Amino acid sequence: MKKLTAFWLFCLFIIFTQPAFAELTPALWQVEKQGKTSYLFGTVHVGDTSMKGLPQKIEKAISNSDAVVVEVDLTALSAVQIQQRSMPFLMLQNGRTLDSELSPQSYQKLDQYFGEKNINIKMFSSLKPWAVLLTMMQIELQNAGYSDEFGIDKQVLASAKQKNKAIIELESLEQQLEMFTVLEEHSDLMVADTLRQLNQFDESFLRLINGWKKGETSVLTEAYEQSFDDSEYGQLNEHVLLIERNHKWIKQLEKTLQKQSLFIAVGALHLGEENGLIKLLQAQGFKVSRI
Repeated sequence: MKKLTAFWLFCLFIIFTQPAFAELTPALWQVEKQGKTSYLFGTVHVGDTSMKGLPQKIEKAISNSDAVVVEVDLTALSAVQIQQRSMPFLMLQNGRTLDSELSPQSYQKLDQYFGEKNINIKMFSSLKPWAVLLTMMQIELQNAGYSDEFGIDKQVLASAKQKNKAIIELESLEQQLEMFTVLEEHSDLMVADTLRQLNQFDESFLRLINGWKKGETSVLTEAYEQSFDDSEYGQLNEHVLLIERNHKWIKQLEKTLQKQSLFIAVGALHLGEENGLIKLLQAQGFKVSRI
C-alpha cells in the first residue's frame, strides 16, 4: 500500500464504490459508564448515490440516543453564511498572491494541473495554497461523481433532525478552517503530496475505503501509521488535525456522556491509535466495545 499523506487522509477520506451503503458494515462502538450507553461512529464526508441510506444499526443507535454529536453542523448554515465566514481564512492579505506563497516549481506544477483542465490559475491568485488544494480535490471528486450530499455526516444529521434529536457541535466552521492556517509554512510539501496522490487517486484509496466499508479497523490503523510519520510535517499534521482536537473533544464530552446517551459521529481517523477517542474514553473509565 503506497503511503497516504495526512493532508489527503484528512480531506479526502471520502471515496466510495458500489454496492449500496445500507448493505455495508462500518464499525460502530458502544460507550458505557454509570448506566448510560452512548455510541461512537467513524464517518466519511462525501459519496455517491449508491450510499443513500444509513445502515439499520446506525439508524437504531441514533434513535436510542438523546442527542447527536458532530464535528460541525454545516447544514445549519446557508451557502451565503458559509462563504462569508470562510472567506477571511481562505484569502491572502497584504498584497500576497498564490505565486508569492509557493516556490516557482510548485506554482508551475499547479499551473500545469489547471491548464490541463482549461482553467486559468489566475482565478486562484488571491487564495491561500491549501484553499487551492481543496478546490483541486473538489474538482476531482465532482468529476468522479462524488459530493457531500451523500456523505455520512450529512445523512447522520438528517436522520437526527428527522428524529428530533438535539445536535451538539464540537467545533465551529472557523475553528476547522483555522487548522489549515497552522500548516501554511508547509505549503510546498502539501502541493507535492496532493499532486502525487492525484496521480494515485484510485490505487491509494481503494484498500483504505474498502476496509472502512467492511469495518476492518486494521486497515485504518495501517493508513494512520503510514501517514503520520516522524518527520516535522507528519508530526505537525497529527498534532493539529487529530491529537489536539481529540483531547479537546473528550473534555467537552466527558460530563455529558455521564448524563445523556449520545451518538458521536466524527471522522473515522479520530477513533483509533493511542490518542484516538476510543482509548481516551477508556482512560476516563468508559467501557468501549464494538457492536
